[in-house]
Amino acid sequence: MSIPKVSIRQVKAARALLGWSQEQLASSAEVSLPTIKRLEAGEGWLAGRQSTAEKIRAAFETAGIDFIHENGGGPGVRLRKRQRHTKAR
Repeated sequence: MSIPKVSIRQVKAARALLGWSQEQLASSAEVSLPTIKRLEAGEGWLAGRQSTAEKIRAAFETAGIDFIHENGGGPGVRLRKRQRHTKAR
């Protein structure tokens, strides 16, 4: 199964929204810090192994990031609204 592509700029923007360092992303995605640094040093689409890209995307999505794909305004990211939990009465 192919996942939608994620750009390096989206990765950096997602980290900024979450306030994550490269170390935090590496830990959350269970990939090495040198891998994150190498990927973020590039331009364009997230390259490398598909499994690595999937881990990075999954870490962000678990943390509440929604990836916005090209829709005329360009790709981007947003922080998902937190759902309010109400107590049953």
